[in-house]
Amino acid sequence: MRFGTGAAIAHANPVFRSLVVVAVFAGLPVLAQAAEIETQSSIDSVTVYPDGATVTRIIKVNLTAGDNTLLARDLPLSLDSSSLRVEGQGGAPLTIGAIDARPPRPQPPANLPEIDKRIEALRDQRGALDGAIAAATARRKFAERFAEASPAGIGDKGEARPLSEWRSAFAAVGEEVAAADGAVREARIKQRDIDRELARLEVERRAKPSRKLELRVDLKAATAAPATLRVTYTVRGARWMPLYDARLDTGARDRKPALELIRRAEIVQATGEDWDNVALSVSTVRTGTGGDAPELRPLVVHYPAPPPPPVSASRPLATLQRDAVMAAAPAARFKSEAAALSFESAREQEAALDTGGYQVVFHVPGRTSIAAQQGAKTVRLATATVAPALIVHAVPSLDQTAFLEADFKNADEAALLPGRVSLYRDGIYVGRTTVTLTPTGDTVRLGFGADDKVRITHTVVRKVTGTAGIIGSSKTDEREFKTGIRNGHDVPIKVAIEDRMPVSEAGDIAVEMLPVTTPPTARDWRDRRGVLQWAFDIAPGEARDIKFGWRVSWPKDKSVVMTPASQ
Repeated sequence: MRFGTGAAIAHANPVFRSLVVVAVFAGLPVLAQAAEIETQSSIDSVTVYPDGATVTRIIKVNLTAGDNTLLARDLPLSLDSSSLRVEGQGGAPLTIGAIDARPPRPQPPANLPEIDKRIEALRDQRGALDGAIAAATARRKFAERFAEASPAGIGDKGEARPLSEWRSAFAAVGEEVAAADGAVREARIKQRDIDRELARLEVERRAKPSRKLELRVDLKAATAAPATLRVTYTVRGARWMPLYDARLDTGARDRKPALELIRRAEIVQATGEDWDNVALSVSTVRTGTGGDAPELRPLVVHYPAPPPPPVSASRPLATLQRDAVMAAAPAARFKSEAAALSFESAREQEAALDTGGYQVVFHVPGRTSIAAQQGAKTVRLATATVAPALIVHAVPSLDQTAFLEADFKNADEAALLPGRVSLYRDGIYVGRTTVTLTPTGDTVRLGFGADDKVRITHTVVRKVTGTAGIIGSSKTDEREFKTGIRNGHDVPIKVAIEDRMPVSEAGDIAVEMLPVTTPPTARDWRDRRGVLQWAFDIAPGEARDIKFGWRVSWPKDKSVVMTPASQ
């Protein structure tokens, strides 16, 4: 293969000739006297990312010998034009010239002459109705003028008319006025309908912008031959989110616990095009984060600028403005620096896993259809069965409920991405939780609800406040607690109890653990200051107590408060 300026050329082999082309948008000569071939493309495959998607379209065309320009008008407006790429296969040596995607020029409707004739006829009808309204209005005015000009009861010679003739005159005038009003009203109703139709036709006759992009690809073929092109581009109106099902079998005397973790992908797309019968994949690559880490700017420490001198009538205004700007410059610079720092039963089909050094791609089997704006669609990606470590966890000082937890290592080649987890314990849905980003080899911890067969009690044994030291030089606060645990299962279980003792952040506040305390198995558990853990195995039906006590002392002339830390 040899490359020309902004083009790629592929030579044929005896079976088939292949062509790989990089999209070029500028700097290429336009192929002269190119035969324009209007064609259509179809979506073949889609790879969805957490923040976008890559779409691959197929164009099949028969090229003529010489210069050709392919024209496809079915690309979405939402595509990123800088991501547009073309590759393909042809039956003859091919050269690609310019590749361009742009909105086509608005085209007038094909039936524009008929629309114009219809508009002209409606305007004539409206003008005729204006004449009818004017005639009816004149008729009404004549009737009103006749009634005013002919005094009631006066004949041609001034004699009185009979009452019956009065009534006939009144009725005649009323009929004329009513008929004129009815004609005006009917004509205006027809005009209103004509105005609505005229407005609709005016909208219809205007050129409408296309809802698709127009793709042009310049090709030069050595001989007439068929070709298949693959057009790829990225769009931002799509995403997928991880979902998980965690199904825990707690086991029995003759069966060890097992945990089935099912990965799913919830896909949403609003790209403006339907993905119909496509090969679908989901990738863990986050395309929207950019390629580089953020740049960390220096953190400068300096003294604040002195306040500006008081305004003096003897100082010129220009001097005062200059001094104000110079005084504000360091503060503005510091503010910008601070701103820069904040930043056999039925089985569900599963995807094929394709792992690389930096990404994981799940290929959904078969073909899938996802329409734009249709809502979320969920597909199953993978299933893993692991042997979890079960533990009953309780924090009795806050809640005397025993909670069942399952710990396991993520042994998959793919990291567990953050997402919602639906929890099932022995086939029963027990709730929902979330999982954080967990790389391969890290431990996952999931809670599976209350364990009612383990009874936890927590009591305050002693609480004493007073003074200590020589002549009462300090105040003290002593507290003792007892936690009881009873295993109601018929199998041994592992229990983890947590409690806390105060943590001093002042040199004259002393905290000590009392000797009655059952020695904890861990202090500052999971990097939380003052948090203690007692972990042990307990046999079926066994009961055990944990004693815990602490003392706080501080100067008698001061007061202390104990509040939970923010973290």
